[in-house]
Amino acid sequence: MTGVDAVTLYTDGASRGNPGDAAWAYVIVRDGAVVAGRSGYIGTATNNVAEYHAVINALEGAREFTSGRLEVRSDSELVVRQLTGRYRITKEHLADLAEEVRGRMRHFDEVRFESVPREHPCIQVADCLCNETLDARKR
Repeated sequence: MTGVDAVTLYTDGASRGNPGDAAWAYVIVRDGAVVAGRSGYIGTATNNVAEYHAVINALEGAREFTSGRLEVRSDSELVVRQLTGRYRITKEHLADLAEEVRGRMRHFDEVRFESVPREHPCIQVADCLCNETLDARKR
């Protein structure tokens, strides 16, 4: 994706314990610059649930920036492969979250998903946001 209408979302979810205290985060990049980032606390959840919540919230946040093309990048291969149809979704609670993602995708002309390494700088920013959210819950 190139051009001024292209927006890239980097998402991450975290769970301290699996299940345990969980958070989601995303970073929105447009024209090579971070234009937004946000995180939130879920409560007790698994890491996979947190990863799905990151995508759901990122898609909602992206509506402020475009209705055009999105690239969603996550370090969760499971979530990416489930959302692209490469893996079947066998757990009902994850199927429900995937359906919520699909509903939010309708607000955009095109949404593509890509798995990226957790070492990617923007994934690292999202990971820090998750950890800050979880650390703040401890205080």
